[in-house]
Amino acid sequence: MPLSAAVISDVQKLVLYETRARYFLVGSNQAQTKHRVLKIDRTEPKDLVIIDDKHVYNQQELRELLGRLELGNRTKIGQKGSSGLSRAVSACGIVGFVRFLEGYYVILITKKRKMADIGGHSIYKIEDTNMIYIPNDSVRITHPDEARYVRIFQNVDLSSNFYFSYSYDLSHSLQYNLTLLKTMCDLGKTEELLPPSRQDSFDIFEDEGLPTQVIHGIINEPYAKYIWNGKLFEKIKDSVHPNWLLHIIHGFCGQSKLLIYGRPVYVTLIARRSSRFAGTRFLKRGANCEGDVANEVETEQIVHDASVMSFTAGSYSSYVQVRGSVPLYWSQDISTMMPKPPIRLDQADPYATVAALHFDQMLKRFGSPIIILNLVKKREKRKHEKILSEELYPAVINLNQFLPPEHCIDYIAWDMARYTKSKLCNVLDRLGLIAENVVRRTGFFVNRADLHCHTLRPDERWGDLGGYLTACGRMQTGVLRTNCVDCLDRTNTAQFMVGKCALAYQLYALGMVDKPRLQFDTDCVRLFEELYEDHGDTLSLQYGGSQLVHRVKTYRKIAPWTQHSKDIMQTLSRYYSNAFSDADRQDAINLFLQVFQPSESCPHLWELPTDFYLHQKNTMMLPHDRRSYTFWWSEDLLKYLPLPYDEAPCEENKRRVRGRRMNHYDEGTDIYHEFFRPYELSCFDDSYCVAMTNSAREFMPKTVGVDPSPFTVRKPEETGKSVLGSKSSREEAMLQRKTAASAPPPHSEEVVSSSSEDDSEEEREDEGAASQRSTPIKLAEVMESTRMQEDGARLAAREIYGLCPCESPGEDDIQIYQKFAHLGQNQHKVEWMGQVAEPEQRESVINLTPVSQFSQDSIYAVQPPNVDKASREVFERHIQTGRGLVGALHRGDVLMYREYIKNRYM
Repeated sequence: MPLSAAVISDVQKLVLYETRARYFLVGSNQAQTKHRVLKIDRTEPKDLVIIDDKHVYNQQELRELLGRLELGNRTKIGQKGSSGLSRAVSACGIVGFVRFLEGYYVILITKKRKMADIGGHSIYKIEDTNMIYIPNDSVRITHPDEARYVRIFQNVDLSSNFYFSYSYDLSHSLQYNLTLLKTMCDLGKTEELLPPSRQDSFDIFEDEGLPTQVIHGIINEPYAKYIWNGKLFEKIKDSVHPNWLLHIIHGFCGQSKLLIYGRPVYVTLIARRSSRFAGTRFLKRGANCEGDVANEVETEQIVHDASVMSFTAGSYSSYVQVRGSVPLYWSQDISTMMPKPPIRLDQADPYATVAALHFDQMLKRFGSPIIILNLVKKREKRKHEKILSEELYPAVINLNQFLPPEHCIDYIAWDMARYTKSKLCNVLDRLGLIAENVVRRTGFFVNRADLHCHTLRPDERWGDLGGYLTACGRMQTGVLRTNCVDCLDRTNTAQFMVGKCALAYQLYALGMVDKPRLQFDTDCVRLFEELYEDHGDTLSLQYGGSQLVHRVKTYRKIAPWTQHSKDIMQTLSRYYSNAFSDADRQDAINLFLQVFQPSESCPHLWELPTDFYLHQKNTMMLPHDRRSYTFWWSEDLLKYLPLPYDEAPCEENKRRVRGRRMNHYDEGTDIYHEFFRPYELSCFDDSYCVAMTNSAREFMPKTVGVDPSPFTVRKPEETGKSVLGSKSSREEAMLQRKTAASAPPPHSEEVVSSSSEDDSEEEREDEGAASQRSTPIKLAEVMESTRMQEDGARLAAREIYGLCPCESPGEDDIQIYQKFAHLGQNQHKVEWMGQVAEPEQRESVINLTPVSQFSQDSIYAVQPPNVDKASREVFERHIQTGRGLVGALHRGDVLMYREYIKNRYM
């Protein structure tokens, strides 16, 4: 059995009861065997008074408590008509408590939807919430601006891309969560979960002759950077049980099913938006004084074999990458109505202090190496994006001179927009080379050692893979940080290519493919591309106000002509959102994250000319402890590199983790009981409610006789979903062939560049060489088009029938056809009656060689297989059980049933 497991929250179903003086919030676990009560005072007009009843109630005790409350709050003794205790609302979680100018509000999650499943741990999306005012009307002190603050707060749509889980820490990566479970309870202090009276009941197992099975429940602090309701719990987090605090993240969560010959493999994509320096596109650029950058998103792709659910017995793999604005003091002036406002540097930073703070955070969370992929333009008629590259590269050089050489920050500068405009270059091939280099250096996480098939079918790239090897798998060390100006379109395509390369290595590590390489136009890559486009659209709507403008198909140059009109509409939608609605959305985010807290003695939120001073805390005062310009990293950070400091067994991390001794059969750690609920009457709609994309249903061709493997390259007309749009398949196939023929492979020396100089002379030489090469390619295209017109009918016939009618078939094909015709002539002439046929009849019958394991099998008769005695006994017991003849139960089953009855009803 596992030595440690994550503790499942026992507050999953909530009921809010109301009296004139108090709210009673009753929280129960999934099986409703444990209940907690939270008492909220309603007589305080502006203060929040909450009492957490530390006692854990069972069903009988809870009924008695509610009965006493109802009896004690009736208006008249003995009156049954008007109850003093009324049920206000049912919920499934608390978002937090907030106050503006009057009293406090409580925000409850009233509706949820399951989005993904990772090792039996369910991830839910918030569908609806309810905001309830706590003080009673008799003590309420009204304020004229309260309603306006409520409207601004509710502009943050909690039903849009906010996620939570009762048993899985979404703020940390899978590598952190599984590594924490393997360290057991010696990482932190151990405490008893149950009181002594309940703990003594464990002796029932010793009386039966079995020792008590004890595991350690692990509870760790979430990563505050990606928690969006942390400030809403600031008032109560030290006075209530941790199970009341339901932490939510903002971003994206999607899961798809990849069927490999019937074997289910789940591909999950989780994006965590940073809650620090958060905002909209033109209003939040660069970084603040604490090193937090705008539009910072951590994207994690998880691949696991869904046939085994357990974290300890299953196979799980993950890969993490980051996007974020350029870590400098810069902004864009939106006072002028321009589609691209000019970029300006707000503050000189000669010692790169803000970049040092940002990369210090990344080294602590991800380890080394940190690889920067800068996709901004390097050559422009008027300096715009180039300003950022000219500032970022010297900052990286300045920081690297103090780091050890093996842990230096790598810098890759590539003008993706200019490369896309060239007809001679293939953008995705270039990104593929960069992705291969990055994944080899950082490695990825997998919780299983190398399989035996890797020894039988070795791959040379597998031996060069980076990361950190452990006795039970691999760990990712370092991360890729991708940025352009907006961190939307170009960044999403680059991250898709890196994720595609990492997905190939993940599937190879799990034994699903024989080589760590995936090709385009396969069911697997199309499923992954659709998942990443949903991910990019969601993040683009949150930050930019519209969906993606340039997608993967755009950079592959196979997008249909109708896509151009859609791109224009998305551009107009983004411009309208940035010009007219971003200011209101920014105010709502500042109020929700409690960056601005209303007060009667301060100006209102809508009266502030700018929110610069809200996000730059130290601009109003001098810092007391100035950081060193040379030793710019945190103390003891280099001691654990390349491993992340946050996952190291240091004293700081030990204080964040608590271990609790728990019984193995306790519902607080039994994820099997939590997921399947075997002792309750449940329905399939509740247990399997995730409607995920299925590769076999959505992408595999519907025709008979095709290869069902999701790693087979499909033609555009074979796919379940149209990839090339409304164009005919032959025109698109010719366009693909012509594009591939005119795209030479990129130069290897340009893949990893450590220079951000102007390079204008080199670019002019490249353009000159390209213009010299353009003439013969155009002539070749004309000759190729002429040849295609001549061979059009021949190509069409070959694509449809697999052969050309004008060519004579080969000898092998003739022999196969003769055998097929001979078999068809004789299949109705001979009837098998159990007797041996005459020799004259057997001469005209084709003798078929049996291919099954039973030599007597044929199309006429089948020999029954031999079944051993043990299998017969199992089958007989199964039949007897169906008839009601049940034998004696196993001793372990009896003990488990006793423990369930004791916890449920005693």
